[in-house]
Amino acid sequence: MKKTNAVRILDRLKITYELVEYVVDESDLSAVHLAETARIPITQVYKTLVLEGDKNGYFVCIIPGAEEIDLKKAAAISANKKASMIKVKELEPLTGYIRGGCSPLGMKKQFPVYMDTSAFNLDTIYISAGIRGMQIRLSPEDLLRACNANKSGLI
Repeated sequence: MKKTNAVRILDRLKITYELVEYVVDESDLSAVHLAETARIPITQVYKTLVLEGDKNGYFVCIIPGAEEIDLKKAAAISANKKASMIKVKELEPLTGYIRGGCSPLGMKKQFPVYMDTSAFNLDTIYISAGIRGMQIRLSPEDLLRACNANKSGLI
């Protein structure tokens, strides 16, 4: 398996994780489809979203894969009045990642990270390893530490 920036960060921090490979379907990059393909419970799959606030710029949210983000909550949590998802074409230049392979770890620049509190009801969760076709399984507490994230209610 290929070592990604996200994996290198976890190695450097001596965080225990497991890599899970799956077959990518370019026509459906949704977290729900990923969970089905990888045979992972959708309740454990978390997606990384990049947003832009009207006052404080870019920030990252980690939410359950089957859920939609509440933009009003995300704005309030990040001390913005409004927040919106960035356009897909902005994702790679801003983060270094492409849609379907965006990890909260190892972005080009460190942005504030907000992690939905639902993750902390689970022993382990899955996040993107930074490329399509690979997920990282780790504890929510370890991800929180690795991302220097904040616990937040985002859904």
